[in-house]
Amino acid sequence: LSLGILFNTGAGQHILKNPLVVNSIIEKAALRHTDVILEVGPGTGNLTVKMLEKVKKVIAFEIDPRLVGELQKRVQGTCLANKLEINVGDVLKADLPFFDACVANLPYQISSPFVFKLLLHRPFFRCAILMFQREFALRLVAKPGTKLYCRLSINTQLLARVDHLMKVGKNNFRPPPKVESSVVRIEPKNPPPPINFQEWDGLVRIAFVRKNKTLSAAFKSSAVEQMLDHNYRIHCSLNNTEIPENFKIAEKIQTVLKNAGYSDKRARSMDIDDFIRLLHGFNSEGVHF
Repeated sequence: LSLGILFNTGAGQHILKNPLVVNSIIEKAALRHTDVILEVGPGTGNLTVKMLEKVKKVIAFEIDPRLVGELQKRVQGTCLANKLEINVGDVLKADLPFFDACVANLPYQISSPFVFKLLLHRPFFRCAILMFQREFALRLVAKPGTKLYCRLSINTQLLARVDHLMKVGKNNFRPPPKVESSVVRIEPKNPPPPINFQEWDGLVRIAFVRKNKTLSAAFKSSAVEQMLDHNYRIHCSLNNTEIPENFKIAEKIQTVLKNAGYSDKRARSMDIDDFIRLLHGFNSEGVHF
């Protein structure tokens, strides 16, 4: 309970109360006085107020109107008030404004969709300093061959440089969450890799459904074969390529995997270069995701 507000922990409301952690996050964001900052889930504004003192503007997204009221009250009548813009609503449904950096103690249940919303956002921003649930943070930075390595790891690392900055214990929050937290820095790769992200994600998704299976086995699912067959036929009709009568997509898939040398490989141990090579192998045979 703070300022008479009962926090909705179901909506991920855990207010960061330790000023040392707040200062540390701000320091790591290397804010400039010309910066426009995007903040998500400002809560009662412990981080917001500190940032307002250092930057040109903070654009905050908050879904809970009660907290918006608290935040407005906090800056009312001060020189910080005209630097703060609050949007009431769900940041995942909103068009993001232009911003230089994003600093947020995120509601944990939107972590994954928000990361990709950020990474696909244009124009580019400089960096994001985000607080996540510890395990989620460790997945973001996981390397091939490690236990937590997954689709989230490779997709994030394709589009950005990701660093684990610090651990934050649960006693730094009010009310304390059930899990430990971590702060991560995400810097988008600019320019981005010359890859169609929809296709890339389609391939990676299939490979990581069972990351311990060989790719040869992962691609034998009938749903996967149907989708790739459908896409292949569209590709051929657009390019006026005739499809032989006895054509079987399953055979084509296995041939591509074999020729690229990935039939017996498993997603859990493949890195970004492996997937780029494999995607190129499929695409050059007219197979699209």
